[in-house]
Amino acid sequence: MNKPTPNCIDDYGYVIQLGTRWSDNDLYGHVNNVVYYSYFDTVANRFLIEQAGLDIHQGQMIGLVVDSGCSYFAPVAFPERLRGALRVAHLGRSSVRYEIAIFREDDPIAVAQGHFVHVFVERESRQSVAIPDLMRAALARLSVKG
Repeated sequence: MNKPTPNCIDDYGYVIQLGTRWSDNDLYGHVNNVVYYSYFDTVANRFLIEQAGLDIHQGQMIGLVVDSGCSYFAPVAFPERLRGALRVAHLGRSSVRYEIAIFREDDPIAVAQGHFVHVFVERESRQSVAIPDLMRAALARLSVKG
């Protein structure tokens, strides 16, 4: 299995600031691997809420994560400041595959990068639903070829 090479922040269309927390560090003195999935979730959901019209509290539609993965390239630790970056690798009828990367505040090369897939479902029934036009347009702006 070939390990991917770290991407550059310029490869992503949406970037936000992230902060590490004291509790993110593990006994080895760096941010624990599971915390990166929380960072990924934060980046994607901030985009969906702020730019794609997702109403996480009252909306009839929610996104469920059905697949995820991460590759790690360099450790980070509290109190470092980070950036999270997002792009869309695939946009389906009711699903989207995000590619997300984490960067040190002053470094354009990813310290970790990965993916996760949201399937959008009706909140109560959990039946898949088509991605609404407003959200689809916002996600399409982040789509990459390849």
